[in-house]
Amino acid sequence: MEKKRLGNSDMELTPIGVGAWAMGGGGWAFAWGPQDDAQSIAAIHTALDGGVNWIDTAAIYGLGHSEEVVARALAERSDRPYVFTKCERVWNEKGEISPSLKADSLRRECEASLRRLKLDVIDLYQIHWPQPVEDIEEGWSTLARLRAEGKVRWIGVSNFTELQIQRCLGISPVTSLQPPYSAISPEIARETLPYCQQRGIGVIVYSPMKSGLLSGKMSRERVAAFPPDDFRRRAPAFQEPQLTRNLELAEIMRGIGERHGRSAGETAIAWTLNNPAVTAAIVGMRSPEQARGVLGALEFRLSVEEVDEIEAWSNHTSHGAA
Repeated sequence: MEKKRLGNSDMELTPIGVGAWAMGGGGWAFAWGPQDDAQSIAAIHTALDGGVNWIDTAAIYGLGHSEEVVARALAERSDRPYVFTKCERVWNEKGEISPSLKADSLRRECEASLRRLKLDVIDLYQIHWPQPVEDIEEGWSTLARLRAEGKVRWIGVSNFTELQIQRCLGISPVTSLQPPYSAISPEIARETLPYCQQRGIGVIVYSPMKSGLLSGKMSRERVAAFPPDDFRRRAPAFQEPQLTRNLELAEIMRGIGERHGRSAGETAIAWTLNNPAVTAAIVGMRSPEQARGVLGALEFRLSVEEVDEIEAWSNHTSHGAA
């Protein structure tokens, strides 16, 4: 299995990592519905046993719960993976979420994440969103200080534009960017990915299967049956007319995967890894079965013809929609 170095760090990452968003469970603003912690832990163990060497979580996932689940999963392991988490989204006692890039707030967040994760140091600490935008410099300066103090090893950003990354680069190097990227949402390929590649900034993409739409397991019936607190009920990609087009794309992915004994989801992940600017992909998983269903993406790669096949379909449907 080929590993890639993340930006200016010393970390060699496997092509996919465990995404722990859904492991936060239900009952908060951006939940995926209820989740069984034992299933989350089993998913992490299955992925690590399969060779995955990093996990990405965030303080806000489940209002701290995802980080706690990751800690429980790793307590039983001698082979500790790299652990990445994020800051900037904070919440109050009512569970109301707000952004903060103030130095004292980020320091509190870092200490809380270290406690929940039961770690002495976080491998990659990322600003989750560039908000409030006027405080980006204060936030990035604080992360640089946390790194100098040894609380975090490397620092990165998530959901930032090129201009916002440039503001950070004037203060301290940016190890990585974490943006959304999938065959459904390929927007960053035009400018953001080349920008990062030119500057040696690593890229770990999230939602390569577009929140399950390209997993090959999604259907209109399943979408209609989402629990009330599943954020996907409100997501445009899960609404018509986009839903029909996206499920058609999943069928294209399924057809390509079947030629290789791979799933639609593994094909969708391979599509993101085909871009040379992408270091690795974050893959959400909620059970050992889901983990086993994506482990093939550690080694499966698309041919030029298969990439062209997906692009031809995308171009045809986008022109048809217009």
